[in-house]
Amino acid sequence: MNGRRVLILGGTAEARSLATLLHDAGIDSVSSLAGRVKNPALPVGEVRVGGFGGVDGLVSWLRSNECTAVVDATHPFARVISANAAQAAAVVELPLLTLRRAAWKARPGDTWIEVDDMGAAARAVAEMAAVRDDLRVFLTTGRQDVDAFNAVDDAWFLIRLVDPPEREGPRHSTTIRSRGPYTLDGELALMRDHGIDVIVTKNSGGRLVRAKLDAARELSLPVIMVRRPSTPAGPRVHTAAEAAHWVAGLAE
Repeated sequence: MNGRRVLILGGTAEARSLATLLHDAGIDSVSSLAGRVKNPALPVGEVRVGGFGGVDGLVSWLRSNECTAVVDATHPFARVISANAAQAAAVVELPLLTLRRAAWKARPGDTWIEVDDMGAAARAVAEMAAVRDDLRVFLTTGRQDVDAFNAVDDAWFLIRLVDPPEREGPRHSTTIRSRGPYTLDGELALMRDHGIDVIVTKNSGGRLVRAKLDAARELSLPVIMVRRPSTPAGPRVHTAAEAAHWVAGLAE
């Protein structure tokens, strides 16, 4: 290795790809996983699992491990760790790069209702349920957000998760557990079998789970799309290759 040591805040496919690229280039890296997902796919190289203990803990870790750069390659909705990374990198005076896959964009034929947060998504569902009997909702926002819809009593939810939910979800619901990638045919069959009227999702981007949007377009279903939170100021890229190029260009 060549003296550089990069902390990759990971848990995404892009983070795993970056770890591979850096390893192949002879650049030392440590991939950090939050530990929220059971049996996660592990990147090559050194891996740590669990939180840092806030900004102060991350500052201490960066110093004790003699890191020279940080790449925030977490999920686009991982607000807390991204904010902590930006603050900690500033304290330690380390370069910070944000690696985020490109967001989805509406295509011709899509009917998106874009909202700023999960509360707004729940209100949009409630408004639909108020004018449509037996509204059936496909909820794919992740296990941390299912309780945001608990007050919506006039709709039924099909909730798809990778791991069990952290909190109780809506009273009228069925939960299924599966992990992508998903296919268009599979998503069409799922939505037809359950009589889905509307989809609720986050704009996480990527190809692994985009088939639900293609299925919604084909079935002329509306999609309530939660916009991404803003990312900290500074350089940002969309691909692992771009991130590896950025790391390689840093002064040793």
